[in-house]
Amino acid sequence: MREVPFEEYLEFIKKYDHVIIGNQRIEIGKPIPIKTFQPQNFKLETTTVWSFPERGKWATHHANAKYRGNWAPQVPRNLILQYTKPGDLVLDAFLGSGTTLIECKLLGRHGIGVDINYEALMVAWDRLNFEYDPRIENQSTLSSYLGIREEIEWVKPKIRLYQGDARNLDKIEDESIDLIATHPPYANIIGYTKKAKSPVKGDLSNVRSIDEFVSEIKKVAEEFYRVLKPGKYVAILIGDTRRHRHYVPIAFRVMKVFLEAGFILKEDIIKVQHHMRGTEPWKTKKRDFYLIAHEHLFVFRKLGEGEKIEKFRESRVV
Repeated sequence: MREVPFEEYLEFIKKYDHVIIGNQRIEIGKPIPIKTFQPQNFKLETTTVWSFPERGKWATHHANAKYRGNWAPQVPRNLILQYTKPGDLVLDAFLGSGTTLIECKLLGRHGIGVDINYEALMVAWDRLNFEYDPRIENQSTLSSYLGIREEIEWVKPKIRLYQGDARNLDKIEDESIDLIATHPPYANIIGYTKKAKSPVKGDLSNVRSIDEFVSEIKKVAEEFYRVLKPGKYVAILIGDTRRHRHYVPIAFRVMKVFLEAGFILKEDIIKVQHHMRGTEPWKTKKRDFYLIAHEHLFVFRKLGEGEKIEKFRESRVV
C-alpha cells in the first residue's frame, strides 16, 4: 500500500481533466456545486430488502454518476449508522469513486479508502474535495439518526486514501478497524482498468475465471479478519452473473469463503438493482432466462473477546 495524499490529486489535475474508468470518461478537477450535503427524508432500513430507485436525487456531492458499478450512497449510510458511532474508523478496500468515504465525512467517521486503480483514487479525491461542518453549515445533521447530540463535540473526520491491494493491507494494523463496508467487482462483469493510463496488475475486475476470483476473494476475507476489531462487522455487496444463459452464484461462493475465514453471518440483505445499463438491451428481446435484478449485501461479524464460536454454528454452515 502507498498513501496517496490530497496534494497528489491537486498535482494530477494540473495535467489531466479526466480519467477513464471502464469505458466511461469521468471529468475531474472542476468545482462541484453543492446545494445540500445531507439527503432529504432519509430513514434507516428496517428489513432485509433494500431498494433505492431514487439514488440520482441524493445529493450533489455524490457526483460522477458515470462511474459504473458504484453503490447507492444509501447503502454505506445505513451500514455506518447501524454499526458505528462518531469517531469510529471505517475501511473501504475497494474504494472506487469514494461513496463510502463521502458518507464517513458527512457522518463524523474516520475513513480509509484503498483501491488498486490509481485513477479511481483521483476520482475519489475529486468527490471528497469539499469542506463540511454541521455547526457551520447549519444543516440538520445533529438529528438523532446520526447518533450525534448537540452537546457532543463534532468529530472532524480524517480521511486517508491508499493505492493498494485488498489482499495485502500492509499499512493497516491488526484489529484497528471498526467497520469494513465495501463493494468489490463481480469477477470481470465490469473491467474497471482496461483503459487505464498504465497497466494495473492484480485487478480482480479482469479475472474471468470464477474459481480464481473466489480464491482471491478468500485472501481478501482473511485480511479483513486480521484488521477488524473483535465483535465488529464487515459488509460486502456482491452480485451474481450468467454464463451460457445459466445462473452463476458468485455471491454464495463469496459468502462461503468469508465464513471459512472465521466470520459469522449476521445478515443477508437483498439489494434490488435499478438502472441496470448492462441489461437494458435484453428488456425488449425474447429470452429463456430472467434478468438478474438483485444483489446480496452480506453482513458478517467477527467474534468478540471470549465468545465461543459453537454458539453460532448454525450461522456458519453453508
